[in-house]
Amino acid sequence: MHRFLRAIGFSELNDRKKLKDILTDVVMHSDERAYTTNKEDIMLGEFRKNFASGMGIAVCGEFDEEDKFIYDYYFPYLEGSGVTSYEDVSVERHAARESYAGVCDDIKVGISLIFYLRNMIPYVKAQSLGKLPVRGTSVTMSALALNGSVMLPIMKDEMQKEQVRKDSVNRTNLLAAARKGDEDAIETLTLEDMDLYTSISRRIHKEDVFSMVDTYFMPYGVECDQYSVLGEIVGIRLAVNHITGEQIYVLTICCNELTFDVAINIIDLFGEPKVGRRFKGVIWLQGYINFPED
Repeated sequence: MHRFLRAIGFSELNDRKKLKDILTDVVMHSDERAYTTNKEDIMLGEFRKNFASGMGIAVCGEFDEEDKFIYDYYFPYLEGSGVTSYEDVSVERHAARESYAGVCDDIKVGISLIFYLRNMIPYVKAQSLGKLPVRGTSVTMSALALNGSVMLPIMKDEMQKEQVRKDSVNRTNLLAAARKGDEDAIETLTLEDMDLYTSISRRIHKEDVFSMVDTYFMPYGVECDQYSVLGEIVGIRLAVNHITGEQIYVLTICCNELTFDVAINIIDLFGEPKVGRRFKGVIWLQGYINFPED
């Protein structure tokens, strides 16, 4: 049973027979279907069905010689909005099955973002046709969360907000230069990190850590596509699973200058979300590669 089914409104689903019925329904009455042939000439198929606005379950597998669909795996998903990153993405296949992980090196985050690829069919199609790497792509990220909490924002006046924006632009430029081997940029970044460490070490004795840290994006646990995040809520909508009737919050959060949607069951969110407040939780990161031909 996939743990993150809870995030899209299936918190009470713990029976294998009921799950099988739902997956059969997804295949038989899917909202979207996609097919392609991989390099081994095996026909792959993906069936998707929404159970709430913008979220649902995808069932993936292959077709045998008699055109019979053979189920392989499934996963819950959330359709993200907008574009999260324009950086190039590399993709690797998981060892156990025909599913894929994407890697995005976005300067703003400072780490390599690893996500579960939601649209593997277009990638496999491009791979089988020898069109990789595809240039000019972008990534729309989304996430599912099993628990989270709402925190108050750090109060800033307009002058402080402007200074934060300037510092962010300056640091992004320095990181870009450091990537190209600029020794002065590397030295400046090192000195800034040392100053930051000294400042935090001094303030931590008197202040709470969340009054100093406005946002963060950190790997969580041993699974490479799960992260602990803290970000500002910039949008909220409420969705309802039409099978179970459970309500799901879809929060658009800005975290380390990346903007993406997070779905969380209303019973798993502590606090009342409002625009301007912050969301803190552990997420399973998904990504949809926007290919130019899309």
